[in-house]
Amino acid sequence: MNVLAEDAILVRRCLKGDDYAVRALIERFQSDVFGLCVRLLQHRQDAEDVTQEVFLRIFRSLNRWDSNRPLKPWIMGITVNRCRTLMVQRAKRPELADYLHETAANQPENDASEMVREIKAAIQDLRWEYRAVFVMYHEQGLPYDEIAETMEKPVGTVKTWLHRARLEVLERLRRRGMISEVEHEVP
Repeated sequence: MNVLAEDAILVRRCLKGDDYAVRALIERFQSDVFGLCVRLLQHRQDAEDVTQEVFLRIFRSLNRWDSNRPLKPWIMGITVNRCRTLMVQRAKRPELADYLHETAANQPENDASEMVREIKAAIQDLRWEYRAVFVMYHEQGLPYDEIAETMEKPVGTVKTWLHRARLEVLERLRRRGMISEVEHEVP
């Protein structure tokens, strides 16, 4: 049985109120949804809250899912949209100082941890679409076609956004002195 057929059976069972099917759907997609939320939102509690909202929306909208299309990109699309909504809401409210307790004591850092911090900051500063595509491709390991379906954009647009995201991250690293011009060249 192919994935589309399995998805359709699972959705039909969920729509009929089958508790085992509901649990199976959640278990099947929970780690993907939560992982994407954590990477896009950069805050575990927000990611947990949004993950719950995503599944509530999934079950409210399940009857509108197109059974001719795979279920996972549809679910990941809902995830991206919920994360985007939270990011917009965050931008409208003042920043809270709730991250102060997470700062480490003054310990000397090595170059690798500094580079990781700079890359994370660069990804966080990307335009929303670039960040979402970057995270889905490089951190979630999703193929271009699945990202395109999730973002509801053509594959070419996804590739362009990913390329631009990479260039922006590299440019920031170059400006910050983390890489040299030679390392910056993209083949």
